[in-house]
Amino acid sequence: MPQPYYGGPRGGSGGRNVPPGPSRTVPELHQAPHVQYQAPVVSTTPSEAGSSSQPAVEVSSGQVQQQFQQFTIHDQSSTSQAMQIAPPSSKSIRFPLRPGKGTYGDRCIVKANHFFAELPDKDLHQYDVSITPEVTSRGVNRAVMFELVTLYRYSHLGGRLPAYDGRKSLYTAGPLPFTSRTFEVTLQDEEDSLSASQGAQRRERLFKVVIKFAARADLHHLAMFLAGRQADAPQEALQVLDIVLRELPTARYSPVGRSFYSPNLGRRQQLGEGLESWRGFYQSIRPTQMGLSLNIDMSSTAFIEPLPVIDFVAQLLNRDISVRPLSDSDRVKIKKALRGVKVEVTHRGNMRRKYRISGLTSQATRELSFPVDDRGTVKTVVQYFLETYGFSIQHTTLPCLQVGNQQRPNYLPMEVCKIVEGQRYSKRLNEKQITALLKVTCQRPQERELDILQTVSHNAYHEDQFAQEFGIKIDERLASVEARVLPPPRLKYHDSGREKDVLPRVGQWNMMNKKMVNGGRVNSWACINFSRNVQDSAARGFCHELAIMCQISGMDFALEPVLSPLTARPEHVERALKARYQDAMNILRPQGRELDLLIVILPDNNGSLYGDLKRICETDLGLVSQCCLTKHVFKMSKQYLANVALKINVKVGGRNTVLVDALTRRIPLVSDRPTIIFGADVTHPHPGEDSSPSIAAVVASQDWPEVTKYAGLVSAQAHRQELIQDLFKVWQDPHRGTVTGGMIKELLISFKRATGQKPQRIIFYRDGVSEGQFYQVLLYELDAIRKACASLEPNYQPPVTFVVVQKRHHTRLFANNHNDHRTVDRSGNILPGTVVDSKICHPTEFDFYLCSHAGIQVGLTCLQFLPWMQ
Repeated sequence: MPQPYYGGPRGGSGGRNVPPGPSRTVPELHQAPHVQYQAPVVSTTPSEAGSSSQPAVEVSSGQVQQQFQQFTIHDQSSTSQAMQIAPPSSKSIRFPLRPGKGTYGDRCIVKANHFFAELPDKDLHQYDVSITPEVTSRGVNRAVMFELVTLYRYSHLGGRLPAYDGRKSLYTAGPLPFTSRTFEVTLQDEEDSLSASQGAQRRERLFKVVIKFAARADLHHLAMFLAGRQADAPQEALQVLDIVLRELPTARYSPVGRSFYSPNLGRRQQLGEGLESWRGFYQSIRPTQMGLSLNIDMSSTAFIEPLPVIDFVAQLLNRDISVRPLSDSDRVKIKKALRGVKVEVTHRGNMRRKYRISGLTSQATRELSFPVDDRGTVKTVVQYFLETYGFSIQHTTLPCLQVGNQQRPNYLPMEVCKIVEGQRYSKRLNEKQITALLKVTCQRPQERELDILQTVSHNAYHEDQFAQEFGIKIDERLASVEARVLPPPRLKYHDSGREKDVLPRVGQWNMMNKKMVNGGRVNSWACINFSRNVQDSAARGFCHELAIMCQISGMDFALEPVLSPLTARPEHVERALKARYQDAMNILRPQGRELDLLIVILPDNNGSLYGDLKRICETDLGLVSQCCLTKHVFKMSKQYLANVALKINVKVGGRNTVLVDALTRRIPLVSDRPTIIFGADVTHPHPGEDSSPSIAAVVASQDWPEVTKYAGLVSAQAHRQELIQDLFKVWQDPHRGTVTGGMIKELLISFKRATGQKPQRIIFYRDGVSEGQFYQVLLYELDAIRKACASLEPNYQPPVTFVVVQKRHHTRLFANNHNDHRTVDRSGNILPGTVVDSKICHPTEFDFYLCSHAGIQVGLTCLQFLPWMQ
């Protein structure tokens, strides 16, 4: 299936200006500057298929802003006054109510992994819990509460079985026989778990627990909300029910967020470098149109293998660690992997005391010594272990593990330590580990559905004593939901092709007998090969076949490169790119030409090479690049070459295809007036990267009515900040005074320059927002959009549709009959275009699920859309 690649590089700090020309439109990728904003240069030409876009005119941002203001008659209020729009408070803004259910498309029935939960008829009470001495571990808190309930349930708690969140709140189905009471609980320390057969005494810790009445959770309001007669969700009542249903799995399994994992829920799979995957399930109680629903989904994540530390280090380094000493990089890698990991000692028989690793010693074990008494007697670690435990240390050249605090560190040789089971690995996985984990998690829909049903049956909610205590009953059948399959849009291709348009079948189509609707132009190109396995002749042959495919597909593409392919080493990527660019420009510059494209051949496993290459091309050279992996160079399939040609065409300013409905002005809420469509997301650093910035990216359509070309802006912002900071900015310039800018303003100006019209409607798609951040993101970012519009022209406030798109939800839709080939694709997934807007959706607010494309692999995730219209 053709996969269009939106946006292409034509800018950056070292980029160059590109003169406009036929089919030479290049949507730019910019880094949003911190002080002064320059609008992206995006020029378009009339489409052969009926484009209404205007030719580009090279004008400044100031001129375009003036042209913005010439379209309407405005009052005397100044721009600065127009910008002073106070954001509404979260109390005054609400998500829109559902306008009704959709009717378009073919009706069908699908199944969803939602299980009806009967609303309990109980009097729920909340109590504040205070435990001293205070501990940060939820596990210890739960152990304290478990012991308290075991001792005092019938004597002091009135027979109640409370649900505890592991922190500060306790919930009961009915009142306790007191409003405040203090208990004392003794807990045996797990880190001194000596076998009872030895009769030794374990260390005990005394805790004081104060339980105090806080409030009643009113289920009446929850019932009103579920019936659609109350707007705000009573979060307290939902939280109570969620905690109740989490009690039993928390005791049985290893909780991680809203999921639970266990080595007994599925076969462990090795991921490499001392990691393994555990199977588990996600569980959450949700308000839906059918009432309360328990959402259950399958899940997998990485855990540290419970290996002897020596074996873990050997796996981590992928070598025999007794052959040669550790290098400095080895030590860094081991320290990074083991810091914070809990281990138990194995040299003291049944006494398996547990410790948390804080670091590694800088010296080898044989060089370490420490004072053993107040008289200053010093012993080596090797001597101490031999004399005290009769244990002879073999790996004396390895460093010791440091455990305990940094002021009084304890030294433990690696070979006496074993990693404690059940520790989730939260750092970044490498590519091989990600691939291995994906293989484990990738399931056919029918298999996933069966696993979910087996999980619900295994959890036996009807036997859960906490669910019984609170009167919660869970149906063990998947919810049957009405759905509709929307018809696919017809796609327009160039009239010179044998097929001038196409109607996709099951979300797929190909480029056979078709030509791009607007072919881009590549007059001059070059190739750099960073793969040792690809000979010059193979690189030349591949590039020649790719050039032919680009021509066949409808591009104006030169068959011969400016220079013959260059082979370079990955570690010299910057030097090679800049030197080759200069060599090409020495030939092209006297002819008044530019280098239009760089084809790059990469090793299959290229680490950071791809990122470095893109950064240099995008920000230093302003050069369009297309990367190809070695395996594809040797295989050279026609399908692959066609897909790469589509990517290249978009990058150099062409159009692959256009919706027929766009050309005939029949797309609702888009075709009737000039409309700009934004897409925005924020990418956060991986866990463990504590100082890296988050990266915000915003793209916006640059043509109308086709809506096929996009310009993009990127901006670094504060670490893990989800709100996009640079949507709208105001700063003081020493010469110009108060200056406004930002990503929205730049892209609006760019749209005006490209089309000759200002947007009269804004559709803003926002990805990556969690439920807890909906209102915060909506308030801040919608306000930024309004201010950006007002900064261009007083009273310029086009209507905005703000749509939050979620793909990291856990709702899964399955075919009602997996054997009915009319209702599933080849992978067994529901058909692309399937939309659900009832039963499992929000009781009152406007949301829906859409399966927007075919599943190339199995286990397709539908998108959840939450539109908000101004």
